[in-house]
Amino acid sequence: VQLVESGGGSVQAGGSLTLSCAASGHTVSTYCLAWFRQAPGKEREGVAAIGDDGTTTYADSVMGRFTISEDNDKNTSYLQMDSLKPEDTAMYYCAVESFCFVPRLETVGYTHWGQGTQVTVS
Repeated sequence: VQLVESGGGSVQAGGSLTLSCAASGHTVSTYCLAWFRQAPGKEREGVAAIGDDGTTTYADSVMGRFTISEDNDKNTSYLQMDSLKPEDTAMYYCAVESFCFVPRLETVGYTHWGQGTQVTVS
């Protein structure tokens, strides 16, 4: 599975960004996709995840501000980020866990990762 993120950039606090994660090469029909982020000096943390049936889960810190979605026809996942805060500044990664039925925000189990896209909020 190959994952390619895009859409990062610099934005002022209160602004919005939409990240995209284009997936290719996966043959497993049941999987979960999640967005993680990692700020300098901090551990990687789960932000949002979506299951094969559309079930979603969010970190408390982004609940109500971020929305994860998928376009299966385009094999692309999106992370709509609104009301951005300086503390949202991080490198954002998408990741896939095969044979997943319940989307989770822990890194364990996610075996395929993208290269990341930087989000900076000032």
